[in-house]
Order: sequence, then C-alpha cells, then structure tokens
Amino acid sequence: MSGLKNLKKRRRIQVMSIAGVCVALVLVLLALLPKDSFQFFRSPSEVAEAPPPPAERFRIGGLVAQGSIVRGQGEQISFAVTDGGATIPVVYSGILPDLFSENEGVVAQGHYVNGRFEAVEILAKHDETYMPKEVIDALKAQGTYVAPDAAAMTN
Repeated sequence: MSGLKNLKKRRRIQVMSIAGVCVALVLVLLALLPKDSFQFFRSPSEVAEAPPPPAERFRIGGLVAQGSIVRGQGEQISFAVTDGGATIPVVYSGILPDLFSENEGVVAQGHYVNGRFEAVEILAKHDETYMPKEVIDALKAQGTYVAPDAAAMTN
C-alpha cells in the first residue's frame, strides 16, 4: 500500500512541476514580446502632446467631432477625433461600421503622419451607447463626459 502512496505523491509532484514550468515559460514569452504588442489606445491630447513617429502603429480613441465627417471619392472618408482637449484629423479608406456617427465613440488603428492620423482600421462599437472605458476615463479627466441620456458630467 505504501508503494501506491509514493506513486501518487511522485505523480502529483511531476504534474505540479510541469505546470510551474509552463507558467514560467508563458511569463518569459510575455516579457520578451515587443512593447507595441500590447495595443491600448491614446487619446487625441496624448497624441498632440507627444506625436509618435510615422512608422509607429497605434490606436487613437475619442469622440467623432461634430460636423467633421467628410465623404470623399469611393470609400474614402475624413473626420476628426476629439477628447475635448485636442482634435486630431483622421483619414480612412474602407467600409465604416454601421454605428459610426458624429459625437459617438470611436477607436481607430493606424499611423500619425504629417499632423493627421491615417487609419487602416476603424473598430466597431457594441451598440449606440458603448464607449471603451479608456475613452470614458479620458473624457472624464477633461470634464466633458456626457453619459448616455444624461446631461454633461464635470469633475
């Protein structure tokens, strides 16, 4: 009977050792990933204060500025993204999400070149009241957040 207990104990140690090695391997891989692998987004104020290099691909998030949507030839569109503190012009060629409109939250991915953001992807929202938490936090920090169906909230 004691041989069976030793076998179970040894098997348990082996499984825990393999699990520990797997966890350590994942942590090492995460530490070795390039810094831009973790893509959050920047607010227009952050982009205006410290413009990134043209080769850097990142996300910008905020509200589509009122009256800024201009449709060009074909699928080309230009608009501005704002967080109340700064406004960044955006150009995009492609099909927009159905819920894309003025004064709605948007997150775009692309490059900041010569004072404008050249988007390669516009991320869709879940519904007409959805806005990423980071956009809400940035708007609250600016004191311009407007909750759905509510008056403007200030700090």
